[in-house]
Amino acid sequence: MGAPAHHRPGGGFRNPWPTANGDRQPSVLRWWWERRRQELPPDPAPDAFPRGRPRIEYPRARPGTLTATWVGHSTFLLQVGPLNVLTDPVWSERASPFRAAGPKRFTPPGVPFEDLPPIDAVLLSHDHYDHLDDPTVRALVRRYGDEITWFTPLGYADWFGRRGVRRLVELDWWQTATLGELEVRCLPAQHWSSRSPFVRFQRLWGSWSLRANDGFAVYFGGDSGWFPGYEQIGQSTGPFDLVLMPIGAYEPRWFMRQAHMNPEEAVRAYLELGGRGVLGAMHWGTFRLTDEDPLEPPRRLREAWISAGQKEADLWIARHGDTWTNRADWSLEGLAGGPRRLDP
Repeated sequence: MGAPAHHRPGGGFRNPWPTANGDRQPSVLRWWWERRRQELPPDPAPDAFPRGRPRIEYPRARPGTLTATWVGHSTFLLQVGPLNVLTDPVWSERASPFRAAGPKRFTPPGVPFEDLPPIDAVLLSHDHYDHLDDPTVRALVRRYGDEITWFTPLGYADWFGRRGVRRLVELDWWQTATLGELEVRCLPAQHWSSRSPFVRFQRLWGSWSLRANDGFAVYFGGDSGWFPGYEQIGQSTGPFDLVLMPIGAYEPRWFMRQAHMNPEEAVRAYLELGGRGVLGAMHWGTFRLTDEDPLEPPRRLREAWISAGQKEADLWIARHGDTWTNRADWSLEGLAGGPRRLDP
C-alpha cells in the first residue's frame, strides 16, 4: 500500500487536488509587483469594528452546552460541555515574526488573555504566523503547563517541544484521537505550510472536527481554498452543529484562490458539508493580509447566504468577542459592554 496522495515522495506534503498547484514563489513576486502599481482600499477606521460581549462559563460549561467565542481571525474559545478548546490561538498584536512589522490588529482580541478559563486542548490548523503564534504558545505553556493537550497535523513535535510542550498529538488527515469524552479528528484542507521563504510544505496543514459523546459537533475549517473534498468530509464526519469557515484574504483571485476561499466558496463548502447547523465566519476583520476591502467579506457572505436560500438564523457573523451558543436559556439582552462571566 503506497503513501497517501497528500504525502510528497521524498518527504513533505502537497495538495492532491487539481484545484491547487505546487510552487507559489513566482506568484508571490508577481503579486508584490502588481500591488505597487495599484491603490488598495483603505484600512477601516478604528470604530468600524464594534465590540461584542463574551459570554463564557467559568470554569467550565455544563454538560450539553456548546459555545464558541470569537477572539479574532481564526481564534475561537470553544466550550464543548466541560471541555475548553482553543483554535489557532493568536493574541499578539501582529501576525508576523517581527514585533514592529507585519500585519497589525485592527482591534484588540475579543477575549483578553487573562480572562481565559482553564484550557484543555488547542487545535492547530497550520504553521503560518496568523495561526501559529510563538508568543501566544509560550504564554499558554507558562500559564497552563501540561494541562493542555495540543492537537496538530503531522510535523510539529520538534517546534512545540522546543517551547516546553509535552502533551502533543500529531495526526494525519482522517486520523482520530480522543480527549475525555471528545473525539478529535484531523481532516483535509487545501493550503500550504511555511515559516520562512526557504522551508515550505514540510509540515502538514488541515481542518478539524470535534464531536462530543452527547452528539454535539463542530467543524473548524482552518485556512483553506475551496477543494473537491467537502462532500466526503461531511459524509464521513458530519453532520455539524457549528461550521467555522474562513471567508477572507481572497484577493487577487488569480493568486489566492488555491489557498483562501472567498465568501461565495465558503457557502458552497458549507452546503457540500451537508448544509446543516450554523455557519460561523472567521479569517476576516482582524489582520489585513490581502487586497480586498477588509469590511467586504461579511457583506458578500450575507449576500451569498441569502442567494443560496439559507435561513438568516443559521448565519453567524460575529463581532470580536461575540459568543454563539446552543443554549436557548441564555438571554440576548445587554450584549453591549464588557465581558460577562456565566458561572454554571
